[in-house]
Amino acid sequence: MPPLSSIRPAIRAASRITTRISEPLLPKLRVPVSAYVVDCAVYVDGERLPGRWTHDGALAEVRRREEGFVWIGLHEPDEEQITSIADVFGLHELAVEDAVHAHQRPKLERYEDMLFMVLKTVCYIGNGQPTAEHEIVETGEVMVFVGPDFAITVRHGKHSSLRDVRSRLEADPEQLAQGPAAVLHAIADRVVDTYLEVTEAIEDDIDELEAQVFTPRSTMDAEQIYVMKREVLELRRAVVPLATPLRKLTEGYSALVPHDVRSYFRDVDDHLVTVVERVAGFNELLTTLVDASLAKITMQQNNDMRKITSYAALITVPTMIAGIYGMNFEYMPELSHPLGYPAVLLSIALICGFLFRQFRRNHWL
Repeated sequence: MPPLSSIRPAIRAASRITTRISEPLLPKLRVPVSAYVVDCAVYVDGERLPGRWTHDGALAEVRRREEGFVWIGLHEPDEEQITSIADVFGLHELAVEDAVHAHQRPKLERYEDMLFMVLKTVCYIGNGQPTAEHEIVETGEVMVFVGPDFAITVRHGKHSSLRDVRSRLEADPEQLAQGPAAVLHAIADRVVDTYLEVTEAIEDDIDELEAQVFTPRSTMDAEQIYVMKREVLELRRAVVPLATPLRKLTEGYSALVPHDVRSYFRDVDDHLVTVVERVAGFNELLTTLVDASLAKITMQQNNDMRKITSYAALITVPTMIAGIYGMNFEYMPELSHPLGYPAVLLSIALICGFLFRQFRRNHWL
């Protein structure tokens, strides 16, 4: 029988050969599209049809009936999963790429008989005083594909759920009967309402910062103001670019948005204008608070320097007199006088007392 040391290399070689043969035979695990689909429903005359639908089955049902539309909700799909939906619904490849990779500015684009809209979602995180370690405003994105008989929403972020939007629309069949444009309006309205909620919360935080800055003898960390200013800038990037897409929808940018729905978009646009004005006011107020905080720090430093200078002057008087009499010259006045030492101490006390009184009168001490 051959030794074990001579058998081991043959065992290793056979194992490598088996691995190479079996690797192509292993099936590649693929995540199904349903894993990214939050909800898929068919709506006819504002009512949701019963049953569970796949994306292709739902579209086939709508086109068979020649009425109604499909609403599919996706959450952070990858390119492979959304491609199958894009092929069925005929989504434009550029819009699909934006929907997968996210990090887009709010915008509205038209591709033949389809609209593609990007909205930035925001969420206020109230966790104490603002510092550089955490954010106050967390952002996400919602992309909406709108066609003649479908609405597809793609969400990025944990806080941008549209479940309440769908529930509210399903409770209002008259509004939902207006088609996919009603879905786009409901999402835009929900996003802008969130902007209003976040601006109200930020306004409370800024009021607290303002009170701290202008409270006498209070210590204010300028970092908190800078962090708040950064968060307001993040909110501004989400809010301001959305004005142009909403205005286009109110002006008949696409036939996919009926005239009755445009009036609803005008209301959303009015709310957005209010948010933009608030954000602009926040930015100006925070700039003022930064200047006031820096001025307060400068005044505090000046007061400290005055105190240091005053105490240095008080210490200088006895130091100077002691230095003169410490030179030990033979012929110096008052060296041999019996009251010389008390007289020098009294002179030092009187001069220091006079200086201290003058400094207190000038509010240096």
